Amino acid sequence: MKNKPALLGGLTIKEFLCDYWQKKPLLIRQAVPGFKGLLTPQQLIELSCMEDAQARLVKQSRGGWQLAHGPFDPDEMAKLRGKWTVLVQGVNHVLPEAAELLKRFDFIPHARLDDLMVSYAPKGGGVGPHFDAYDVFLLQGVGHRRWQISTQDDRSLIPDAPLRILQNFHVEQEWILEAGDMLYLPPHCGHNGIAEDDCMTYSIGFRTPAYQELGEQFLVYLQDRICIDGVYADPDLKTQTHPSEIGSDMLHQVGRAIRQVRWDDEDVANFLGSYLSEPKPHIYFDAPAKPLPRARFEQALQTRGIALDLKTQMLCRGSTVFINGDSYPVGKGSYRALRELADKRQLSAAAKLTHEAVELLYEFYLDGYIELASSKRR
Repeated sequence: MKNKPALLGGLTIKEFLCDYWQKKPLLIRQAVPGFKGLLTPQQLIELSCMEDAQARLVKQSRGGWQLAHGPFDPDEMAKLRGKWTVLVQGVNHVLPEAAELLKRFDFIPHARLDDLMVSYAPKGGGVGPHFDAYDVFLLQGVGHRRWQISTQDDRSLIPDAPLRILQNFHVEQEWILEAGDMLYLPPHCGHNGIAEDDCMTYSIGFRTPAYQELGEQFLVYLQDRICIDGVYADPDLKTQTHPSEIGSDMLHQVGRAIRQVRWDDEDVANFLGSYLSEPKPHIYFDAPAKPLPRARFEQALQTRGIALDLKTQMLCRGSTVFINGDSYPVGKGSYRALRELADKRQLSAAAKLTHEAVELLYEFYLDGYIELASSKRR
């Protein structure tokens, strides 16, 4: 079962990664048998009205599109009519059951995971034909949605539209998905989802950051870590015919200094761990209102275990663990335990922890990054 999960329609993980991942779409009937969703439409709408909601509302009328960003007013949402869709990002950050759903996809590295987005639309609702720059699994909850897809190269968009809607969408295949069905789409595969009735879709997205973005952020990362000794000097300065020109001597001297900037794979790994675990700007963590003293915390570890906060992202590499944008080099024994926490997002009370690991976990606990396993999730 582990090698041929129902989630992949009987394919082994190796077969899926080899034949479909980032290559071509895959329709999987009853990927999650019995799945009816994790939220009701009303609960999703309530989430979209929360103060820190990452929510969007898309309305369609007379062939045109309107886009609004949350949080929304509950009374206004209750008045909606016609064709519309509400989409809420990061549902796994507030709903434990959503975080559990994502564990089914842990055959993809955590460093690639973005979040779980949930959408609801009444009959006819949708966001129009479009393409995404990331991998996505579209798991159907309640209701039915018609998915039309195209691998076309034409990615021209409707001008002046508030959404990135394809101007010339040519349907190549289409299916109607019901509860438990799932569609995998690689990046840049055009798709259009239309609600056949009141329906909800759970979108598990995996980000593909652009090299330009990574390069820019790596330079930002380096600026706080490089050290170039010396200052510019020109004791043998000579006059120039044109004083406005940058002289060759200055160019060569500064060039030699800048070429002292070096980095290796360890620098890149540390950058990736910090950058990919960095929380999005709207995410914040709540420290425990009445934190346990250090000794009582250690006792609780041994009786209750711990779990990552739903919003926490934790990655590992070599002998370093990364959590919410920070890095912590640790010893081998600590690394093994902390890697298990990162892998499973929880540690049992039976886990063997070094003194170093306990100290770090207590720091994470005080920051609100982890919680004792039997604590009520926020």
